Amino acid sequence: MLPTDAVWGGFFLLHICIGYMGNSLLLGFYVYTFLTQSHLKKPIDGILLHLTLVNILTITFRLIPDVVSSFGVRHFLNDAGCKAMMFMYRVTRGLSICTTALLSAFQAVTISPGNSKWAWLKSISSGCIYPALLFFWGINLLIYIHIILAKEANPNSTVAGSRYSSLYCQTSRSTGNSQTFLSAMVIRDLLFVVPMMGFSLYMVNLIYRHRQRVRHMHSSRLYSQTPPEIKATHTIVLLVSCFVFFYCANNFSTFYVFYRLQKNPGLERITGTLASCYPTICPFVLMKNNKIMSKFTSSLSQMRITFSGRAFSR
Repeated sequence: MLPTDAVWGGFFLLHICIGYMGNSLLLGFYVYTFLTQSHLKKPIDGILLHLTLVNILTITFRLIPDVVSSFGVRHFLNDAGCKAMMFMYRVTRGLSICTTALLSAFQAVTISPGNSKWAWLKSISSGCIYPALLFFWGINLLIYIHIILAKEANPNSTVAGSRYSSLYCQTSRSTGNSQTFLSAMVIRDLLFVVPMMGFSLYMVNLIYRHRQRVRHMHSSRLYSQTPPEIKATHTIVLLVSCFVFFYCANNFSTFYVFYRLQKNPGLERITGTLASCYPTICPFVLMKNNKIMSKFTSSLSQMRITFSGRAFSR
């Protein structure tokens, strides 16, 4: 094992720990809210809970194989393991795109004025959340069935040419439509990413108009108090911005690695890092300006102090 491999392995482990910590804390918060604070539960919490679960799965299926291969176990997956790992990673990545798009659309509808063209969706948007999430699972599972036929375990031989190849998995030689499939995935993603960006720009415009109206008020106290809906919109716009940035960076690196004649393990690891940055950062962005989350973490800290005090008193 080379020293650079050990460094990459340690970096991936740190990345996994940070991602698991943030998403697990956020997951615990939503479970806590659903079980003990049901009166505080909001329709958007179902979307955020699903996004958190998808983040955990994405980090698991994308980074765990990279950690194992970085520590010298290069051919630890057979064909079945390679197909399962790539299939689940692609499904969870697709679900992350779809769920983030649904989140931005739901928030845009929620804060839209009563006289806007989106106002009629307010009464039905809450009831569409869970059917939409179920539809996302179904469509992504169907789209990525191709992975089961197209991928195989990476042998000892060097891979060259325009083919997908990672440290543990590669495109099967028997499938010649990998470029078509890669293009189809990008087109499918853009069908969600472009509306997501459109909804985000719509929310930014509403926030700007809100600030313009507030500036005309003479009371500085009213100006300093930002409504919770606007704070939540700020968070979601920031989340979408992070998603678009890492989405574009990951796609660029993926295409570069795909069409590069000589495969470089370092570039493949960079691609994996970019693919897992959004699910790692996502929970920390969602915790921003969340008063209930602050109370939840304070309760956990108080419980920890109480249990520690009891342990020392024995």
